[in-house]
Amino acid sequence: MQLEAGCQLIFQANGDAPLILMLRPRSGAGQWVMREEYRLEPTIPVVEYTDSYGNLCQRLMVPEGKFQIYTVACVEASDEIDVEPAAPYVPVEQLPDDVLQFLLASRYCPSDKMYDLASKIAGDVPAGYAQAEAIREWIQTQVRYEYGTTDATTDALEVANQQVGVCRDYAHLGISLCRALTIPARMVVGYLYELEPMDLHAWFEAFVGDRWFTFDATQSAPRGNRIAIAYGRDAADVALATQFGPITLNSMTVWVKAVGASTFTVDGEV
Repeated sequence: MQLEAGCQLIFQANGDAPLILMLRPRSGAGQWVMREEYRLEPTIPVVEYTDSYGNLCQRLMVPEGKFQIYTVACVEASDEIDVEPAAPYVPVEQLPDDVLQFLLASRYCPSDKMYDLASKIAGDVPAGYAQAEAIREWIQTQVRYEYGTTDATTDALEVANQQVGVCRDYAHLGISLCRALTIPARMVVGYLYELEPMDLHAWFEAFVGDRWFTFDATQSAPRGNRIAIAYGRDAADVALATQFGPITLNSMTVWVKAVGASTFTVDGEV
């Protein structure tokens, strides 16, 4: 399906402030970026670079006052995500070099403290995809989705104990439990078509059967039509906006809609 996805961010800066953005999806597995537009008001210089995870990042200095960002992309997205219940566990010694980092505990994913829970959930399940799916299902059925119950400091161990959170917390918990069973896992942020309520979304991927597979514990069944923007070890690596000065995000509007094969509309105002 062709999707138009975008967001509008409105900031207020009390002085010149450095800002790093991560708002541009790139073509890859399950998505092809056909067209995109990226507008800033006021117009200022931007330097783009690719980080160590392959994410497109925009570096800029925000001037004092009101600052707006409008970004939209037309993307051909897969209608379904790949599912392979028999995909096997990959022994550590056979993992690609760039995948090894996703076995390690990280800021929000203290997997070294979560083996007992992971073993209880999926220890008796065939190693590999089936274990990651058992973890996803356990989170989806046992953790309550509720806004305002966690914050930017909450890690996966706290979510496991409280059994409440939002998509970011679900992803951190899934990542931690997979890593505890020596399954590489990483966080993904992006867009999901027909997400309710509409917002930027987070899920996790697990590396089994020599490739990455998508798992989303906020959903009761596999859903496609996703647009990934960024990948990383946890939320610390995939922040869509990181400021280093007196700047405040006043509002954010997100949308995802289906478009015809020959249409690409930009109807937001900045």
